[in-house]
Amino acid sequence: MNDWTNILISPTTPILKAIEIIDAGARQLALVVDDDNRLLGTVTDGDIRRGLLKGKLLNDPVEGVMNSYPTVASPYDTRENILALMKVRQLHQIPVVDDDGRVIHVEMLNDLLRPILKDNWIVLMAGGQGTRLQPLTYDCPKPLLKVGNKPLLETILLNFIEHGFHKFYISVNYKAEMIQEYFGDGSRWNVTIKYLNEEKSLGTAGALSLLPEKPTLPLLVMNGDLLTKINFEQLLDFHIAYQAKGTMCVREYDFQVPYGVVKVDKQRMVGIEEKPVQRFFVNAGIYVLDPSVIEMIPSNEFFDMPSLFDKFLLEEQQTIVFPIREYWLDIGRLSDFERANVEFAEVFG
Repeated sequence: MNDWTNILISPTTPILKAIEIIDAGARQLALVVDDDNRLLGTVTDGDIRRGLLKGKLLNDPVEGVMNSYPTVASPYDTRENILALMKVRQLHQIPVVDDDGRVIHVEMLNDLLRPILKDNWIVLMAGGQGTRLQPLTYDCPKPLLKVGNKPLLETILLNFIEHGFHKFYISVNYKAEMIQEYFGDGSRWNVTIKYLNEEKSLGTAGALSLLPEKPTLPLLVMNGDLLTKINFEQLLDFHIAYQAKGTMCVREYDFQVPYGVVKVDKQRMVGIEEKPVQRFFVNAGIYVLDPSVIEMIPSNEFFDMPSLFDKFLLEEQQTIVFPIREYWLDIGRLSDFERANVEFAEVFG
């Protein structure tokens, strides 16, 4: 991740100072923000030149030349959407702002086209027995089932590599030797892969107690039976921007009640809503954790992620959610597996 905070300036910053910041940085851009880092405008070399032609002086405040209506992206925009927006607007950089208008990142065209290596650990949970996918999993662990032209877990691995991640742990149990034989040490993909061997099922969080050393950077944890096009770099930036103890990715789930719902007040009917749709956010099986979280996980005991996040809430730790708008599919049943194979070429081709 690039340090973009050095291009933040206030509206009263002199134009001359803005020029120095723009010339010194690779982004060729300055972001004008208020005291809460809410974006007020952007300034480029072109904005300044146009201002000088209109009679602005180098000691004038930069707010007089800034673009007050810049193109921005949200943390939920996909990599593809941002690249398309850059192409249409002919931009090389786009500020990313949260729902309150605060700057949390700056997307650069070069970064999107050529990912920068990130040293965060990725932990992929691949130890489950996949009983709901039997008989397919009698002789093959679920992460090695082929979706499209490659094993499911390989697609997950490649998605992380595309965003610059290169340090992986894979938690294994059921038919662990088959997974280890296929992925090896990761050299086939120019990454490092190590293994967390669960002698018994430890749940979606318990396997983290097997990490041989405490991480120093936020780590990303993902179930090994998911297909998604989530932008992992944006997820990590979102987590860091809010200084969260834990970030849980969530997916919107709609459920339509198949009947007319009757609203009552004691014995009196007050209304009828025909087949209403209920909307919820559900756990999407992807997480970002602060390094200190490892100390909260019991050693070699079954412990699930929801229990860990319950701990965060009880201790009033900063706990946030990241809504997934991109493609996401949990391959838990045979029907999901069949759907994944139908959709794979269109989504990942």
